[in-house]
Amino acid sequence: MFQLFRKKTENDIYDNHMKLGGMYVLGAVFIALIAALMTVQANVQYEVRDERLTLLPKDQLYRVKNLEISGEEEALPADSQTLLVYEAEDVVSEKSTQMMEPVLSQMQEPYKLCEAGELSEGIVNESQRIVIAVSHFQKLSDIYSVLKKWVKAGGDLMILYAPEKNGSFESMYDICGIKDSGNNILVDGVHFVKDIMPGGQMRDYMIEDAYESSREVSLTGDCEVYIESVSDHPVPILWRRNVGFGTVVFDNFGIMEKAYRGLHCAAYSLMGDFCVYPVINGAAFYIDDFPSPIPEGDAQYITRDYNMSIGDFYSQVWWNDVYDMAKRHGVYYTGLVIENYNDQVTGQFERQTDVSRFLLFGNMLLEAGGEIGIHGYNHMPLVLRNFDYQDMYDGYIQWSKPYTMKNSLNEVIDFSKELFPEEQLQVYVPPSNVLSAEGRDIISTTQLRAIASVYLPADLAYAQEFDVSAQDGIVNTPRIISGYRIDDYMYLAALSELTFHYVSTHFQHPDDVLDEDRGAAEGWPVLSKGLESYMDWLGEGASEIRYLTGSELAAAVQRYDLTKVARQWDEEGNKLNLSFSHFEYEEWMMIRLGGKKRIDSVAGGSLTPVTYDLYLLKADQDHVEINFK
Repeated sequence: MFQLFRKKTENDIYDNHMKLGGMYVLGAVFIALIAALMTVQANVQYEVRDERLTLLPKDQLYRVKNLEISGEEEALPADSQTLLVYEAEDVVSEKSTQMMEPVLSQMQEPYKLCEAGELSEGIVNESQRIVIAVSHFQKLSDIYSVLKKWVKAGGDLMILYAPEKNGSFESMYDICGIKDSGNNILVDGVHFVKDIMPGGQMRDYMIEDAYESSREVSLTGDCEVYIESVSDHPVPILWRRNVGFGTVVFDNFGIMEKAYRGLHCAAYSLMGDFCVYPVINGAAFYIDDFPSPIPEGDAQYITRDYNMSIGDFYSQVWWNDVYDMAKRHGVYYTGLVIENYNDQVTGQFERQTDVSRFLLFGNMLLEAGGEIGIHGYNHMPLVLRNFDYQDMYDGYIQWSKPYTMKNSLNEVIDFSKELFPEEQLQVYVPPSNVLSAEGRDIISTTQLRAIASVYLPADLAYAQEFDVSAQDGIVNTPRIISGYRIDDYMYLAALSELTFHYVSTHFQHPDDVLDEDRGAAEGWPVLSKGLESYMDWLGEGASEIRYLTGSELAAAVQRYDLTKVARQWDEEGNKLNLSFSHFEYEEWMMIRLGGKKRIDSVAGGSLTPVTYDLYLLKADQDHVEINFK
C-alpha cells in the first residue's frame, strides 16, 4: 500500500500535502469511531446470570450464628471425637495446636484437648483418632505400650510434627515405620509422590520461608509416602502406615503457618478408611480500583512497550487482555469501584462527573457476567485518628469522625447505583486491606453484605477466615493471593486452600503494571502470562471448582459455615450416613478414601473424582447415604 524508502523529489511536495490532508481526515474518522465505540460500550445492556447463587437473608444468618454461640442449638451427634494431645509450656506445641484447632473445627471434626501429662489408658481407649502435637516424647513414655496396642486394635494416630530426637521417640519408631532418623533439616521444596491434593502433581512447590522444620528419616518398605522433599536425596514429608487394624500418619512438614493449613488437613484426612469434611467450592477473581478514575503513576514501562498514555493503555491493551482471559477460562470478575483518588476525609463528598470510563469498563464487566462491588469513595482506609499506620502508609489520612466514613460510603454506593442501577452492590474490599473495628461496624449498617480483605496475616492487614460473623451476619470472604507475579509462596498457599476449603480467591489492580515492586519493569506481556498461567493451573488442578462472583462466593461461604454435618457409620450396612442441619439447597463435601474402602453408590447427592482418592460430594438433600462396596 505504501512504497517505503522511495526517493523524494520536488514534484512530490504537492502530493505529500494532499496525502497529509487525507491522513488528517482518516485520523479524525478514527477518533470518531473510537468515541462511538466508547459510547456504545458505555450503554451496553446487561442481564444478571440466571444461575447466580444468592445470599441468604441477613437476619437468618444472625439468628443461626447466635444460637450456636449461646449453646441453645442442639449439637449434632458425632460418630467419634478426635483427641488433640499438646504439651504445656512448649512453644512449638502451642503454635502447632493453635494451627490445628481451626483445621479440625473448620473440617467440622469434633475434638477435645488433652495435655500430654494427663493422657491415660482410659482416655486413649475412648478415642478413635489421636493427633499428637508434643515436642518431648518422654512425657508420653508411660503410655507408649497403650498407644501401640490401641493402634493395632483399630485406632488412628497422627504425629503432627517431628518431636525432639531422643530415646523416648525412638520407642515409637516401629509403629511409625521409621528405620532411622537424623537431625532436622531445611526442606525448601515439596514434590508430590501421589496426587493427594488438587493440583499437587502439576509441579513442585518451593518453600520461600523454609527453615529446619523436617526430620531426616529412612522408612520401612510398608510405608506409603505421599510427599517428599525436592532434592537429590528426597526426605519423606508425609507418609501413612497401616498397623494392625489401625493407621499411623506422620506429618513431617513442620511449618505451622496459616498458608499451609491444607497440607496438615490432607495429612489428617489420611487417617482411617475415609474422611469427610465440608468445603466451599468456589473461585473468585477481584479487580481492585476498577472501575475508577485513571490513577497517577509512573508510565515509563508503558511508554517503553506501547508508547501510550496510561488511560489509552488501560482501555486498549490491559482491559482487553484481562477481559479475554476471563472469557477463555470462564471467570467472572468482581470489580471494586473507587469514585475519586482525592484525600478528602471530611465535609461534603462531591459526586464524580467524569463517568465515561466507569460506564465503559463497568458495563463490559457486567455484560460478561461479572459484578460491581465497593472499594471506597477514595482510597483512604476506614480508620479513625486513633489508628496507628506505623509509618507504613505515609500518604493515608485518618478519618475524623465515624459519620464521615459513613457519608463517604453512602456517596460511593449512590454513585455506583446511579451508573449501574441493576447491581445490588454487596461486596466491600478495604483499600490496602486495612480496616478498623469502627469502619467495619459502619459497613454493617449499609447494604453491603460481604467483606473481602485478605486470608493471610501481614503487617496492618485485616485478616479473615471464611465464615459468617455472629455479631452482624457479615460474610467474610478473604482473598488468598494477588497480582500478576504469582510466586512459589502464593502457589503453595493456593494449593493448600484448594485442599482445605476447595476455594481460590485472587485479586489484581490495574496499576500493578505501573508499580516496579509489583513487576512493572517486566512489562505487561510477561505479567499477563503470570495470571493466565495461574488460571491454567487452577482449571486443570481443580476442574470441578465453580467460578463465582464476590457475592456468589459469599453465598457459598454462608452455606458452608451455617450448615452442620453429622456423620454416622453403619457397620452392619457398610454405609455412611450424613445428616445436615440448616441445609440450604446444597452442601459440598470432600471425601478421602483410605485403605480398601470403595464407594458403590450415593443417595441424596452426587460424587465427582478430584484426585485418585479424593472425591467432591454435592449434597442435594439434607440426608445423604454413601454405600460402600
